[in-house]
Amino acid sequence: MAAPGSGTLARRLGTGDAVVIGLGSMIGAGVFAAFGPAARAAGAGLLIGLAIAAVIAYCNAMASARLAVVYPTSGGTYVYGRERLGPWWGFTAGWGFVAGKTASCAAMALTFASYAVPGPWWAQRAVAVAAVLGLTALNYRGVTRTAQLTRVLVALSLTALTIVVLGIATGGHADAANLTEWPGTGGVYGVLQSAGLLFFAFAGYARIATMGEEVRNPRRTIPRAIPIALSAAVAVYAVVGVAALLAAGPGRLAASAAPLTTAVEAAGAGGLAPVVRVGGAVASLGALLALIAGIGRTSLAMARHGDLPGGLAAVHPRFQVPHHAEIALAVVVSVLVATVDLRGVIGFSSFGVLIYYAIANAAAFTLPPEQRRWPRWVTVLGAAGCLTLVATLPWQSVLAGVVMFALGLGGRALVLATRSRRTDHTR
Repeated sequence: MAAPGSGTLARRLGTGDAVVIGLGSMIGAGVFAAFGPAARAAGAGLLIGLAIAAVIAYCNAMASARLAVVYPTSGGTYVYGRERLGPWWGFTAGWGFVAGKTASCAAMALTFASYAVPGPWWAQRAVAVAAVLGLTALNYRGVTRTAQLTRVLVALSLTALTIVVLGIATGGHADAANLTEWPGTGGVYGVLQSAGLLFFAFAGYARIATMGEEVRNPRRTIPRAIPIALSAAVAVYAVVGVAALLAAGPGRLAASAAPLTTAVEAAGAGGLAPVVRVGGAVASLGALLALIAGIGRTSLAMARHGDLPGGLAAVHPRFQVPHHAEIALAVVVSVLVATVDLRGVIGFSSFGVLIYYAIANAAAFTLPPEQRRWPRWVTVLGAAGCLTLVATLPWQSVLAGVVMFALGLGGRALVLATRSRRTDHTR
């Protein structure tokens, strides 16, 4: 049921806007950080992991695109799971997305601050909180402002990455032998673990589907925007990954907290380190901006159905954004940024997002033939791939993810039981 004060969002985004928002999520801080843990897991085999992650992401994208056409509203897989599989499945998807991505918001804010302010920890925390509040204020002004700033941030991020790749190519120290080194966890397991970690980088196309209520002509726009954004992100990650491996090799990447900085220094282009720092800061801002928008819309959908407090379903009468949900998110993320260091949440976030997409594939599997453009085996492959990657994530990430879902599902069961008792008492 809709909460008092709730309403509909304005359809202001075209295909280009949707593609940019998806790219802003995918060409984020992950490209500046994810190659380190992936190299620790698989060595140069991370490139195979990248390909596996891309295939699974493609299956997920096709499922999300078709579902978004049938259900062109805010909420993404929370809505799809609820409508096709039942309320508990929808809640599981929505909870995994909101909880995992809220932690990612804090991680992106802290990553931005670490690139932008190489100073004391308290200064970084203050800058990170300022970034969260500033981007929330921008989102509050309307989705078109969000899309405009995202265009600028994506352009700056791609420019920085282009300079890094060219610097590595011309530095004179790149070595093709680095592509044959396979240290790390080793074998098929290591490659699959790297795929699960790199999947973190591709999860941004969900932002396009979660904003389905703000897209013009969603039946045409969303199925076009999702594969375009995903294909562009895969190409960027492949080029950057090959360049980083050629320059530094998997051993040095695995030992580095800033793998692209290590790569340009190993390539003999250490003068480009400031470019990496600027690129990392800008990309982190872009990812944070898209995350705030996506989580706000999923929270809005969950509040409309009573799975989050009803006040979060409010839509601003002038700017037509879920302002209560975004303000609440800003408060939670600011508290996390000020108190906890969450820059190591790649695996935790991947766990929640992989479960989210497994449910999306299951929901797409139930669509009748006239609403599917692709055969059902695509959704089966997507769901199986998601669950396989979940099982190969680092055990700490799996444990944290299981605890997160247990808390969410247990909390929902408790709320429903309390509501039922109240209803019985009022009869």
